[in-house]
Amino acid sequence: MESQRKSSGEEDSSGERGLLHTWKGYSYSVTPERVLLSRPVLQAALGTRHGVLLVEGGQVYSFGEFPWKQSQVSEVGPLKPVLESALSGQRVVAVAAGSFHSGALTEDGGVHMWGENSFGQCGLSSLTVVPNPTPVAVMDPDTSPPHTIRVLELACGEQHSLALSAQHEVWAWGSGCQLGLVTTVFPVWKPQKVEHLVGRHVLQVACGAFHSLALVRCLPPQESRRPLPDKCGQCNQLLYTMTDKEDHVIISDSHYCPLGVELLAEGEARLGPGRSPPLGLQSSPSEPLSSHTSDSAPGPHPSITEHTDYERGRTVAQNGEVLTTTDTDISAAGTDSDRAVGVGGAGSRNSPYPDDQAVKEYLKKLSDTSLAEETAKMTIAGASFQPPADSLDLLTSDLIPRVMPVTTSSALNSLVSSCASAVGERVVSTYEALSLKKMINYYYPGVVGVAGVPGGIPGGVPGGFPGGPAEERVRLEESMQGKKSCSTGDIREEEAEGLSRRLSLPGLLSQVSPRLLRRASRPRVRAVPLTPVGGLPEAGELLPSLQTEVWSWGRGEEGQLGHGDNLPRLQPLCIKCLSSKEVVLVAAGAHHSLALTAQSQVFSWGSNSSGQLGHMASPTTIPRLATLSEGIRVWDVGAGAQHTLLLADGDCYQPILYYSGQQVREGAQDAPQDQTEGYSYTQQPVLLPFCMNLGYVSGVFAGGQSCVALADRSVMGFSASLHELAAAERKFYCKLSSVKNHILRPLLDLESLSTALGLASTVLLRSLARCYSHLCHLTGQHSASLTANLRRRREFKSLVMLEHASIFLDTYNEYCCSVGNFLVMGGFQALAKPSLEFFGKCPELLQRLAESSEENIPLSDLLVTLFYLPMRHLHEYGRLLLKLGTCFEVSSVDYQKLQDGCSKFEALALHLKRRRKEAEYTYHFWKSFPGKMTDSLRNPRRRLICESSNKALTLQNSGRFSVNWFILFNDALVHAQFSTHHVFPLATLWVEPIPEENTGLHGLKVISPEETFTLLACSSMEKAKWLRSINQAVDQAMSGAGQSGSGAGQRAEPPISRTASYTFYKDSRLKEAIYEGRWLAGKPNGRGMVKWLDGRIYTGTFKNGLEDGFGDYVMPSKTLNLNDHYQGHWKEGKMHGIGTYKYATGELYEGSFQDNMRHGHGMLRSGTLNSSSPSVFIGQWVHDKKTGYGVFDDITRGEKYMGMWQDDQRQGTGVIVTQFGLYYEGAFNNNKMQGTGVLLSEDNTTYEGEFSEDWTLNGKGVLTMPNGDYFEGSFTGEWGSGLKVTGSFFKPNLYDSDGDKGRAVKLGRLAVRPEEKWRVVFEECWMRLGCEAPGQGENQRAWENIAVALTTSRRRHRDSPEMNLSRTQNRTLESLEFIPQQHVGPVTMEKYDSIRRYLIKACDTPLHPLGWLMETLVAVYRMTYVGVGANRRLLLQAVNEIMSYLARIFQLVRFLFPDLPEEGGAIPEPSSDPQDKKDSNCADTQLESPKPGRVVSSSALLLPVLLPRLYPPLFTLYALEKEREDDVYWECVLRLNKQPDVALLAFLGVQHRFHSVSVPVLGEKTEVVSSTKDACFASATETLQQISTTFTPSDKLQVIQLTFEEITKEVMSSLEDNFLWSMDDLFPVFLYVVLRARIRNLGSEVSLIEDLMDPCVQHGEHGIMFTTLKACYYQIQHEKTT
Repeated sequence: MESQRKSSGEEDSSGERGLLHTWKGYSYSVTPERVLLSRPVLQAALGTRHGVLLVEGGQVYSFGEFPWKQSQVSEVGPLKPVLESALSGQRVVAVAAGSFHSGALTEDGGVHMWGENSFGQCGLSSLTVVPNPTPVAVMDPDTSPPHTIRVLELACGEQHSLALSAQHEVWAWGSGCQLGLVTTVFPVWKPQKVEHLVGRHVLQVACGAFHSLALVRCLPPQESRRPLPDKCGQCNQLLYTMTDKEDHVIISDSHYCPLGVELLAEGEARLGPGRSPPLGLQSSPSEPLSSHTSDSAPGPHPSITEHTDYERGRTVAQNGEVLTTTDTDISAAGTDSDRAVGVGGAGSRNSPYPDDQAVKEYLKKLSDTSLAEETAKMTIAGASFQPPADSLDLLTSDLIPRVMPVTTSSALNSLVSSCASAVGERVVSTYEALSLKKMINYYYPGVVGVAGVPGGIPGGVPGGFPGGPAEERVRLEESMQGKKSCSTGDIREEEAEGLSRRLSLPGLLSQVSPRLLRRASRPRVRAVPLTPVGGLPEAGELLPSLQTEVWSWGRGEEGQLGHGDNLPRLQPLCIKCLSSKEVVLVAAGAHHSLALTAQSQVFSWGSNSSGQLGHMASPTTIPRLATLSEGIRVWDVGAGAQHTLLLADGDCYQPILYYSGQQVREGAQDAPQDQTEGYSYTQQPVLLPFCMNLGYVSGVFAGGQSCVALADRSVMGFSASLHELAAAERKFYCKLSSVKNHILRPLLDLESLSTALGLASTVLLRSLARCYSHLCHLTGQHSASLTANLRRRREFKSLVMLEHASIFLDTYNEYCCSVGNFLVMGGFQALAKPSLEFFGKCPELLQRLAESSEENIPLSDLLVTLFYLPMRHLHEYGRLLLKLGTCFEVSSVDYQKLQDGCSKFEALALHLKRRRKEAEYTYHFWKSFPGKMTDSLRNPRRRLICESSNKALTLQNSGRFSVNWFILFNDALVHAQFSTHHVFPLATLWVEPIPEENTGLHGLKVISPEETFTLLACSSMEKAKWLRSINQAVDQAMSGAGQSGSGAGQRAEPPISRTASYTFYKDSRLKEAIYEGRWLAGKPNGRGMVKWLDGRIYTGTFKNGLEDGFGDYVMPSKTLNLNDHYQGHWKEGKMHGIGTYKYATGELYEGSFQDNMRHGHGMLRSGTLNSSSPSVFIGQWVHDKKTGYGVFDDITRGEKYMGMWQDDQRQGTGVIVTQFGLYYEGAFNNNKMQGTGVLLSEDNTTYEGEFSEDWTLNGKGVLTMPNGDYFEGSFTGEWGSGLKVTGSFFKPNLYDSDGDKGRAVKLGRLAVRPEEKWRVVFEECWMRLGCEAPGQGENQRAWENIAVALTTSRRRHRDSPEMNLSRTQNRTLESLEFIPQQHVGPVTMEKYDSIRRYLIKACDTPLHPLGWLMETLVAVYRMTYVGVGANRRLLLQAVNEIMSYLARIFQLVRFLFPDLPEEGGAIPEPSSDPQDKKDSNCADTQLESPKPGRVVSSSALLLPVLLPRLYPPLFTLYALEKEREDDVYWECVLRLNKQPDVALLAFLGVQHRFHSVSVPVLGEKTEVVSSTKDACFASATETLQQISTTFTPSDKLQVIQLTFEEITKEVMSSLEDNFLWSMDDLFPVFLYVVLRARIRNLGSEVSLIEDLMDPCVQHGEHGIMFTTLKACYYQIQHEKTT
């Protein structure tokens, strides 16, 4: 073995890594031995007498003694490890060692165990030893089928093992209470889940010999804020009780649950106080502890633990003062301690639970005792009295046989601590619900304090006492020592942080001066939590959590559980006093425990027999800080049987080692030294002198008596750089925490703070504190991450600061901004006074923390330096990343990555340095600036860029004595004069240089929305400086202030078009209105929104500062509580074009506007159907008044007027129809029927003559009766209420000539002529095509206008989802946007056809001018002839109106297609097609015809588009007109159709040879018999019936033609081929078909065809066929049946 030893000091630095060094003890003569292995070691684990090593490549080696390897070598020296060949082929990623067994973890999360297995610690049943690594299945039995759990981490103790799963749950197997399982049957062979930690996120596990530790992430704040339960979940008893005593109230939460452990939903345990016959139970905190001793065999004793989420005890006195106690060693004890009351005793039965009887008896005993009152009196007596010994005996004589001597201070401590603990820790649980002080004052106004001594005798003697009761006593003392309240800080802070997890800073309150404690009675102010709960949100899972808790369970004889007692715990229990300490690593020795915090401090507790805790404080049952010199930062720990190994940073960044614990002498290494020997153990950790020779140690491990260190030799400085980076971050975090604890928190807690600073600065200071806290927390998380990287991977690629640099950059940016804001507002100056009170005249602490060496530096400057200190660390980041980069080739990706990271941090450092200068420059400027203006202009985010106090800039044309001062801030340009100033926001400021050639002046033109002025600079250099400064400031203001790298790589000038918000102050129209939207050179331009103070809002497009384009305008009504709402087009700030206006009154106008008035064609709806005066007007408007032709539907009176208007009155000719059938046409004057007119009633009574009022006859006229009699003369009186007649009565002679009978009045003469109607609609359409008047304009321009209209409309529809077009509409629009090529050149049949198709598409979309025209005409037509307008006397006007539409639309079509022949013109036939010459008539002009007509007519081209839309109202008029004739016809049809086919054919005189002999029925020929009905000529009948389903005359004529063809087809089947019809033969057959077709309104159909038929068709084949149908109609009407 000697030959293998090689002193580590002699190691050549040849660039190796993963080197393993091992040694024992700490004397100067110890030299570590190097273990030589072929591969670098990644991890080591040590048991009592053996060790396991994991090397690169996943291989595992063992060394030491292996009694379990029966057949193999059972011992090898530490320098000759042997390979565990059973694991070859498995890629092992972690190893663990228990006292006498080992474990390995593979890449896929599998567990392998080997070694001693008597207690089931290897998880393999029926084997006492496991010689070689064997897989152990960790299965979840709750799933079906059970699935394998993936394990992340293993830990091994003496008789148990723990595994941490990928779900962050803990699994345990082996024996003992240290498993934390709900079972009494051991060993547990199969791994089982520790249910108590389910729902918690466990980060790490560690095993001592007989105890277990878990590092757990704190619950999120909202979960921990849940209301505390008020009843026990098991036995349903109240958890909190209030006992009313004679002179005090006792509030107790020491509820005893006979069922023991209560499992809460969150996985927290509430342990019932006692599951074995208890030695000590309490019914309330004020009752002393009772102790029953028993001699039966000792067993594991569950703790009688009392849980509370509060760690600070306090007593509230009557005056509101808070009494707190100070511990003798506050800093060592920490600020919080959990309280565990009671001492475990021996159980008298095998069962660990008491029976009900025992519980009842015990409770009875407690209720009888009155000791609580004595205790209360002692407590009330105050803090300065020494209780006589007999009173102490009185306290305890019943319960504790022998009392140890008690010193005054310890008794006092006991009383004060009891008082604080009892009230504070118990009551605080219910503090949110009850104000304790109020409650006490309410019950007992005279009480000074609240009684409550939880019992127990304090004081402690170090060392152990053998034998029964004394041992118990010492345990008692230690338990009570733990119960002392260690909080000396401000209670107010705890109130502020309420029920959430503790937010206080580690170690802060331990170092606060006692003066702070005197301020407990001051009024409560909301405190700022200085530790962000849950960490930084953006850091997420990238960085390790600092919000952690340590949970422990198992045996506790040595206090290794840290709960302040020596009791065992069967279930995991949180060590409350470590909850706010930011623990990042836990380690367990045989009987002691260690916790390492992010601030590089080590807390230790448990056995201290050899000084292994690193301190000599007692009791050791609660965590205390290990004693280390200042500046030593520990970052890794190892715990052995009786020693502790610490890896720390010292003055340099090469790690150093500290050892505390048992000394191991050479030659007697196996025998522990006698502890009484002088130097056999350490009083505090000692430095190991050889550590500097080991290189860069990355991890330490301890076990048994051995120590192991893993080190790297620095390859090209890489290890050194990584270590330096981590060390720098740890040091920085400690620095930040120190400032936070010693400076920031005390300052925030100062009484005089808000008065000294004022509200605004206090808010800013709080914001600064929050940002500082974020930065501090991020640094802590990052330092923990870097440290973990050193322990494990030692690589740089996974560094968060490289991968997610933005988290750091944003946090620093935010922090720098908050410091700057506070500085600018003079916060540091104001803070100096309260700071002086606090830090005194000699602020050495401040100077030390601010790293300032100057003498007599003002306190405010010191504070500024201190809070800007973190910015320096960015340079450190840059330097260290660059240093890491130098370890790589310049061309490598790694180098580039590090270089990029470095430049990011360096750039930010420079940027923040500039930001600091800006803040300081601004602060000094405000100091010198006139006071009044400062108040209005000073704001935290505003920074000064430059100002013209040196007269460098003046205003052109300013007065001789005027003072003009220009100040440029980062958000505004300020123009200050004597007593006034004006602020120009930068986002709406444009500046341009004025050329100097002609003026010789150095001028800058400044444009703002409401002012334009010229500034003159004193020199061209000054001009360039101001131009650049303003442009850069504008650019930054637009892009969002605080962009890093400002000034570098800027644009030459900001864009002239931009988006900004502005409030007008001058403009009369927009005064005090706010505009948000696009701007162009000082004017709103593009999309935007204006809000006026009176509630008006315009949203839409602007042009040159005015509303222009499409917009939405809302205007509140002054009288009604509603809004007027306009949606439509604007021009130059006014409503102009098509729009919709909803009035607050309920009226709705849709139509044209001009200059904010209704002008052009439009429709106004007034009221609703059930309102007072519903009416609709559609027609022409001029300057907001009805003028021109229009239709007015008065729904209330049931009248409809169609005629001319002027200034909202009926004026000129017009027609009125009423719902009672009256019809008037004639003259109107001043809104009345005045002048000549014709009036007809429903029964055809007619008056033609003079009128003076509505429906009032006055003057000459003729009254004709329905039978032809008439009066002629003068008439007066209202129609329908008696007329006075002066004149003659005529009764026409029967023998008069027919000429005299024709007195029937011709209607329509006095109505508006068709071409005069809706003239404004057609004019609007011509204007849309770009023509001043119909037919006057350029064809090309018209096509361009169409394309533009379609494109803009499509774009607007695309931007407004509520106006979405369907896909087909979109396709139609796209095809219409292209100008068709048919609009030039001679028209051929092909071109004519494509024109026809274009028109169909164009008329289909309202976005096309022709489509809009079509839609409008349909709307006005329906408006006119529907409802009251459905009057038969209007038929002629309705038909003429359609004819006029056709003529006027055809004029538009010919304008668009100039080469189209005029009405009646011919299109030359293509000579190439000889077939076309056969057919020379015009029968096929209709749409469906395969060969279009050769004559151009408006009806053929346009009726197919127009008529289907107008058909319903038009056909209704025909039906009303032909009603009587159709009734006669229909009666005859019904009568004749009763006859069978043969009889009817015979009756109609159809020749027999045309009778069908057989007819097809369902595909088979059937004989026609005398009874056959509706069988003959069935196909022709069906064809003719289709006449009712078509719209245009051409379609209807087509149907008639097809009917004739069907008749011919049926007849031809039985006749010779060359048969030709004669009209005499054909007419009866066709008459039969017409009868059988049973067309209800045949008269209407015939009249419609006749009126609207294309003139060129009348004399062709179609004309003859139509005449035949007409003849049939008249024949049937006059048919006489016999």
